[in-house]
Amino acid sequence: MDTTLRLALLLTPVMLMNGCGQGGVSFSDDIQPIFAKSCISCHGETGEGAMASDYLMTDYNGVMKGTSYGPVVVPGSRMSSSLYLVIAGKTAPEIRMPPHNDESFAEGRGFMLSAETIEMVGLWIDQGAKNN
Repeated sequence: MDTTLRLALLLTPVMLMNGCGQGGVSFSDDIQPIFAKSCISCHGETGEGAMASDYLMTDYNGVMKGTSYGPVVVPGSRMSSSLYLVIAGKTAPEIRMPPHNDESFAEGRGFMLSAETIEMVGLWIDQGAKNN
């Protein structure tokens, strides 16, 4: 087996684990600011989302603890993580987050996250959802 092929075979798993060559995503630098801007108003200490589901997104431990129904982040698998599924619009419209149904729009609190933001959260989860 030639050296180039051998090197490629050795590096492929590393690249996959690191988001296909994309840089690592930091919870404190990349993800927490998204949650602070888009989620904490409802999933903070006294927010509607916190009261309804017992899900606090004010820090890493709260995000990883999940809801009263169980964890919402499965490190290494965005498609197994309900947090990703609800922000990416892969669930029923009434449970998408942040809420952006007709009622939410009418109340002035509905907006969709950008594709880049959703991908950033997905990459963070795929890269192991680390507290970094």
